[in-house]
Amino acid sequence: MASGSSSSNSRSMESRTGRDNQRYNSKNERLVAGVVPLTADKKYVLLIQSTRRKGWVLPKGGWEIDEEITEAASREAWEEAGISIQIDYDLGEITESRPPKKHSKESSKSLYHFYEATVVKEEVDWPEKHKRERQWFTYSQAKEALSARPELLEALTRSTIKR
Repeated sequence: MASGSSSSNSRSMESRTGRDNQRYNSKNERLVAGVVPLTADKKYVLLIQSTRRKGWVLPKGGWEIDEEITEAASREAWEEAGISIQIDYDLGEITESRPPKKHSKESSKSLYHFYEATVVKEEVDWPEKHKRERQWFTYSQAKEALSARPELLEALTRSTIKR
């Protein structure tokens, strides 16, 4: 069980970009950190709009070489959803199940590492506010919203959200 708070007052309003500092494992899978951000009462999960595809996703992104994986998960929650979180549980690794993109330079799949987190604070401004909406969902709403993304659905299923 990982615990730790990620409230840093020197939060940047700039998202990290590029993949120069991206971590890969020995199978050349891109290592991705993500969170299942829940309300304190575990009744709702916060989803964000995908920038690449239509629909909703969990906050997640590349784990970089200069940070711990929990720091990467917290950073992605901040950059993509504008939330400060308390990491509660390690939900483990989930291998991406969809085929790699046809016209992509990246032939490798991603290996996701998700954490369940409690949302401590929602900020009005955040780095990706201009590109993403965020919205609270019940378990059944989120299950439907994530139905096309099996790895994200698996992370939601592993969480302690009230069903």
